[in-house]
Amino acid sequence: MYYTKSIEEIREELDVSLDKGLSNKDVEERKNKYGLNKIKEKEKKSLVSIFLSQLKDVLIYVLLGAAAITFIIGEHVDGIIILLVVLLNAVIGVVQENKASQAIAELKKMASPRALVKRDGKTIEIDSEEIVPGDVVILDAGRFVPADIRLTDSANLKIEESSLTGESVPSEKNHEKIFDNKKIPVGDRVNMAFSSTVVSYGRGEGIVVSTGMNTEIGTIAKNLEEDKELTPLQERLEELGKVLGFIAVGVCVLIFAIAYLQGKDLFDMFLTAISLAVAAIPEGLAAIVAIVLALGVTRMSKRNAIVKRLPAVETLGSVNIICTDKTGTLTQNKMTVMEFYTFENREEVKTKKIEDINSTEKDLIKTFVLCNDATFEDDEGTGDPTEIALVEFGDKYNLSKKSLNKDYPRVSERPFDSDRKLMSTLNKEGDKFRVNTKGAIDNLLKISTKVLINGKVESLSEDMKEEFLKVSENMSSEALRVLACGYKYTDSKIQPKDMEKELIFIGFVGMIDPPRMEVKDSILEAKSAGITPIMITGDHKVTALAIAKELEIAESIEETIEGSELDDMSDE
Repeated sequence: MYYTKSIEEIREELDVSLDKGLSNKDVEERKNKYGLNKIKEKEKKSLVSIFLSQLKDVLIYVLLGAAAITFIIGEHVDGIIILLVVLLNAVIGVVQENKASQAIAELKKMASPRALVKRDGKTIEIDSEEIVPGDVVILDAGRFVPADIRLTDSANLKIEESSLTGESVPSEKNHEKIFDNKKIPVGDRVNMAFSSTVVSYGRGEGIVVSTGMNTEIGTIAKNLEEDKELTPLQERLEELGKVLGFIAVGVCVLIFAIAYLQGKDLFDMFLTAISLAVAAIPEGLAAIVAIVLALGVTRMSKRNAIVKRLPAVETLGSVNIICTDKTGTLTQNKMTVMEFYTFENREEVKTKKIEDINSTEKDLIKTFVLCNDATFEDDEGTGDPTEIALVEFGDKYNLSKKSLNKDYPRVSERPFDSDRKLMSTLNKEGDKFRVNTKGAIDNLLKISTKVLINGKVESLSEDMKEEFLKVSENMSSEALRVLACGYKYTDSKIQPKDMEKELIFIGFVGMIDPPRMEVKDSILEAKSAGITPIMITGDHKVTALAIAKELEIAESIEETIEGSELDDMSDE
């Protein structure tokens, strides 16, 4: 519950200096107490244990019993054949599990994040595994958060938490915030930074409060530990094995009883009964199942899917409901500008060509690109996803950030903060200076006195403001995130505090994390196979429905349900 405590309370609790960090002695003591900062894994199985695990099956037990009996009654060839079938089945399983384990191990080697920490008064870079509770960690753009951290300082800090919460829009952090509610969701804890997330913008510092399996991501890992539940096929084969076992015993008893009543040689009849029982057991079934599953694994590997255990393939065939996260699975996990609006003129990006944009629309794009800290080159962006989307928007209309920055160099700025919900830059333009501002439409309209219409500056009336707000609300209802912009010219360089006054309002854009259109075919294919897809997201109902409609998962608001409604329902 560190998000409910003040910075000073946490500093005292973890006994650390914010300026100097922990001493090397403290680090060693805490490392011995808490262990390495990593997600614990199950002990790696040896080939022998993997081999033996393949034999833990009722049908295999029946086959081994049949093999033993055939040897006892002298049918050595049949016994050897049954043992070879069992061996083949086990070898197929061992080979597949070993290959999957090696592939997963190689993937893990590729990720070994480093962290900046303060220790003994010095800032050093260490492996994230060496982090201990109480370490003072420095966060900056592009760096992984190495553990769960209570922030002690933040400057325009935004952290991309989609790996934890599923939300593609970075979370704005505020180290000064203290919560009273102990049940506040992870995604709303703005005074915390969580392990496995990535800093997308700004910088910050904080005290490590949880490491390894005690982090939020560690808690998820505990819940996802492999359980012992059998797959549907394993359940059916186990049931079949029991039935065959009972039938075999029943046949033996019945024939033995008949022989006894008829006064026949009991030993001869016992051998006959055993032979019939063994013949009733389908010794090739286990191998056939293993081969079919192995073929399924091979097909999936060609689609870059790693299957760790053979029976898992069959489980997929028994699925009738798919619950899927939205961000990054159904959507592209990147913001994209879909529409833009200047007074009484709403346009779609995909239908508006470069040669068709007018001077007002060009000013809108220019302002968004100049008032921006992201980069976008060779189809790769760095920085805040929202800002990357705006730079990419400019690229589509030949207004690249590189060329605009060269023509209109930045001389000053007023960074974004969550109170103003605005960001401004001051750029040199000829012998004058131009203020470029972007942010929340409500806040921007409050500081604007004029509006740009068809290349001309006019007074901004209350009716015009209402029209802008009406269109922005309409965009929001269509799941678009709205961001507005404005500008003004000054004769001389002004102070940041004077930038956001008496602006000329231009318009706004509507952006979204767009759906992956290739997913639509998969959803239709799943539906045709009798599988019901369900989308799970932290978005508002209206936003979620807009994506669901486009992907043909849902058609009306009645098909959506909020978490609170689900909590109130019974299990039945």
